[in-house]
Amino acid sequence: MDWTDAGKWLVLFGLVLVFTGAVIWLAGRFGLPFGRLPGDIAIERGRFSFQFPVASCILASVVLTLLINLILRILSK
Repeated sequence: MDWTDAGKWLVLFGLVLVFTGAVIWLAGRFGLPFGRLPGDIAIERGRFSFQFPVASCILASVVLTLLINLILRILSK
């Protein structure tokens, strides 16, 4: 792998991050409860708050897995 390939992967990774950020931002704008689903852990005690979005992470993992598999099937044909 040379530097050109590494550069392509970095650009691709950056585009994926931008796309993911845009989807999360738009989900918040449309009132989708990403991060506040049943199963997400949120603890607030005085000035301390802890959030662990378990259900949201599982949902995002399933959606991304399906999307990546779909893209790979389309590209392999």
